[in-house]
Amino acid sequence: MAGTAVRGRLTWQTATVGRVTRETASTVTLSLSVPDWAGHRAGQHVDIRLTADDGYQAERAYSIASAPGEPLAITVERLDDGEVSPYLTEEARPGDQLEVRGPIGGYFVWEAETGGPLLLAAGGSGVVPLRAILRYRSLVGSSVPVRLLYSSRSWEDVIYSSELDRPAYGVKVIHTLTRSQPPKWHGYARRVDQQMLTEVAWPAADRPLAYVCGPTSFVESVAAGLVGLGYPAGRVKTERFGATGQ
Repeated sequence: MAGTAVRGRLTWQTATVGRVTRETASTVTLSLSVPDWAGHRAGQHVDIRLTADDGYQAERAYSIASAPGEPLAITVERLDDGEVSPYLTEEARPGDQLEVRGPIGGYFVWEAETGGPLLLAAGGSGVVPLRAILRYRSLVGSSVPVRLLYSSRSWEDVIYSSELDRPAYGVKVIHTLTRSQPPKWHGYARRVDQQMLTEVAWPAADRPLAYVCGPTSFVESVAAGLVGLGYPAGRVKTERFGATGQ
């Protein structure tokens, strides 16, 4: 992952939990106050470390959900066998303290001058860094056109469901629900495949820039599909996580 070269120069800092927002049954967003936070870029991540009473420590990497210039926030999906996510999603309360290190990563970031058009593709909680990009684009008033293809198991699993479609973003959001759909659903109801990408993605002739984030199998499939549509591999940026990632 990009940014590992600077990881050694980063130090652990104490973060205080502020607002805790329930996004879905298994997902929460935590705002974090870090006194000496130097700021971050859209698409970066942080390491979070917890220390038990007996001294045992566990750490995981989480994408930053907030835009540059906004208070630091992360969105965490609970993994039942995880060491960190169960605490963050079920037990963390305003005023609690934890350790944070970052920001980390320089490859998966988007700046206003990077341009577009942008194709953002998210699988599950892979939408988190893409939300940071969308918020940043809105804050700086960028007119770069954006399409977001978001794959979720069900509508109840869609993170930021009330935010993504708001007119202020000016973004075309295409959902696909792979396991269950609400009544009268007229959208996609399958895993992302080549035909769906053909229908949704910007034409390769437009020189789009793609950001793909999600589980490894999702990322590999979407990235290969975009290259198959003529996207140069260098313009398809990927960020992936495994069963113990996000």
